Amino acid sequence: MGTKIFCDIADFNQIKKFNKIKIVKGFTTNPSLMRKAGAKDYKTYSKKILNECGNKPISFEVFADDHKSMINQGIKISTWGKNVYVKVPVVNSKNQFSGSVIKELNSKNIKLNITAVYSSEQTKKILKKINNKKTEVIISIFAGRAGDSGKDPIPEFLKSIKMAKSFKNVKILWASVREPYNYIQAKQLGCHIITIPPSIIEKIQKFGKSFDQLTKETVKAFLLDSRKSRFKI
Repeated sequence: MGTKIFCDIADFNQIKKFNKIKIVKGFTTNPSLMRKAGAKDYKTYSKKILNECGNKPISFEVFADDHKSMINQGIKISTWGKNVYVKVPVVNSKNQFSGSVIKELNSKNIKLNITAVYSSEQTKKILKKINNKKTEVIISIFAGRAGDSGKDPIPEFLKSIKMAKSFKNVKILWASVREPYNYIQAKQLGCHIITIPPSIIEKIQKFGKSFDQLTKETVKAFLLDSRKSRFKI
């Protein structure tokens, strides 16, 4: 099983571009990316994206903060398309576990992407709420942000992947990518999916340079900049 690449994006023009790239198998969005892309109406903008990305899986996030409203938003979002995954944060802003939301939406055959996950303990709690083992569930573990805080995310992935093996409908996703090499790490671990920003997908497409090539390119870049700066010693 290969690790599928999803593009983490909300800018419409970029989606048009990356939808044509063969290695991109799906898309993820979030409210922050939507705001940055200039979305004014969440539903209208989401449907515009859906019309562009065809049948590829795409995640749209709920932004309510209480469980009842999260469920209501999730039900509405799920009606936008068969390829839609409803993104639900593992907890709300008050750090209350979204277990009732996950359980309710999963029982309604709604595809889910549980986001902002950092630990295998959170994965374990999520899996306990997945009673419907036919409808797909993605668990998004934020590797980059964990690394930014000095935590090693790898053990959390290994434990989460192991726990998810008894669920054929559950996929573990490597989220918050920081560098192209994260794709190699995700593949080595056996992550089902990795979601990557556009700039890093473009670097992954250029994989394959030797160390000698990289050394030569680096030295040339230093030399060029020193000449442009007209440095003298």
